[in-house]
Amino acid sequence: MTDASLLHDLVAMSANRFGLAAALTYGDKTLDYNALHADVEGFACGMMSLGVARGERVAIYLDKRLETVIASFGAAASGAVFVPVNPLLKPEQVGYILRDCNVRVLVTSPERLALLTDTLTDCQDLRQIVVTGSLAPASALPVLAWDDCLGSPARAGHRVIDTDMAAILYTSGSTGRPKGVMLSHRNMVAGAKSVSSYLENHAGDTLLAALPLSFDAGFSQLTTAFHAGARCVLLNYLMPRDVLNAVVKEQVTGLTAVPPLWIQLAQLDWPATVTSHLRYIANTGGRMPLDTLSRLRQHLPQTQPFLMYGLTEAFRATYLPPDEVDRRPDSIGKAIPNAEVLVLRDDGTECAPHEPGELVQRGALVGLGYWNDPEKTAERYKPLPAGLGARPQGLVLPEMAVYSGDTVRRDEEGFLYFVGRRDEMMKTSGYRVSPTEVEEVIYATRLVGEVAAFGAPHPRLGDAIVLVVTPEPGGAVDLDALKIECKARFPAYMVPAHIEVRPGPLPRNPNGKIDRKLISADFHDLFENAR
Repeated sequence: MTDASLLHDLVAMSANRFGLAAALTYGDKTLDYNALHADVEGFACGMMSLGVARGERVAIYLDKRLETVIASFGAAASGAVFVPVNPLLKPEQVGYILRDCNVRVLVTSPERLALLTDTLTDCQDLRQIVVTGSLAPASALPVLAWDDCLGSPARAGHRVIDTDMAAILYTSGSTGRPKGVMLSHRNMVAGAKSVSSYLENHAGDTLLAALPLSFDAGFSQLTTAFHAGARCVLLNYLMPRDVLNAVVKEQVTGLTAVPPLWIQLAQLDWPATVTSHLRYIANTGGRMPLDTLSRLRQHLPQTQPFLMYGLTEAFRATYLPPDEVDRRPDSIGKAIPNAEVLVLRDDGTECAPHEPGELVQRGALVGLGYWNDPEKTAERYKPLPAGLGARPQGLVLPEMAVYSGDTVRRDEEGFLYFVGRRDEMMKTSGYRVSPTEVEEVIYATRLVGEVAAFGAPHPRLGDAIVLVVTPEPGGAVDLDALKIECKARFPAYMVPAHIEVRPGPLPRNPNGKIDRKLISADFHDLFENAR
């Protein structure tokens, strides 16, 4: 084998190349690539012993730990589909996911299994539970101890090709019930190769997996590390300081996070020694505020910043090289290697420079749609019209592209700029306003710790702009000063109609992003009597 085409090949190939090199660390335990590969194969044999059929779903409801990774890659190696369930989800939400994609095997801990007792009675397709540890607790369903699962007799897995489904990643569900995004082996391997190429990952790297593994950017830390033969450190953190401590302790060379975490990390004091080993930082899951980027660069003068954008439906999408950050720090860059990104009008034609349009992605990273949801799949995954990209008129078979629902613009040099999500745009006084744009200005005042901007129904304005802000750690918000800054920095139609101060941090969704929709629910009737 000279190149990976299947997800589990990433581990097998690095075992062949780097055998005894450290692959995965959790707490005080580290597996080398040989040991990780053996455990992945052992779990795959366990799934075959349980009679898991090709394409059946194996759900993993655990925090970040060695077993979570082994089960994910082992399920894929058996020919099954793994479903990482965010450990922050409550039993009712877990039950919905298990029922929605007809999970056959659930991997969890004894403690989490005890919380799911009532929920699992409604999961009619569930046949088997695998629990971490060497002893299997009593349950209404058959339970297999982890050690026994890995000790199953050796047997070959099902035949797998790269277009087969490898995983179902459930979105956070901030706009209703979570949707299961189906990703193929090809999607995930192509993503690993592409990301590791521009981040220049190598076998000497140590990547910190701080984001949830149920989040595409979180799982990408594993695939990227394993493709390069690097070490990945798993971290379940409670406070931002835990992340910084792990970066120092583990001599991390690459750290990827979402804007809310970067905002908190930028407000900490970083040891001067960190920049000597932290080779890069990468942002994903939304635009990083310019003030946050500036603070981080002051802390880390030798560390390269990569500004990225991605959507679960296509795993990864764009990045801005570090040498462009000074010239265009508000850009999300250009398409990653082996992907193409288009900016299209509603009629399917390409936008002119600086004309806002929908970001559309084509290529090997475009996923397989939403599990068992043809209506929502048809909204996001559509045939790409001939004449766009490299599709000449003579091509007969359709090519599916993912229509992101995000509004962006492209400059004359081809660099992209995020405007906002179409379903989050505010229409106030006849103007369309991006909440991200408002938040960017508020962060630049350096008067707040965190901010969420959103629209509340208003009988005269349409949407009235509302801000919920928190103080910086150990400080307070000077509300009068903030209002003065808003009037000075915004045109009249963008000046917030209401500002509320709350203690931090603001609520997050399960992927660690500030949950605007949850926060805005408290303000739906705020202007009901306004005239």
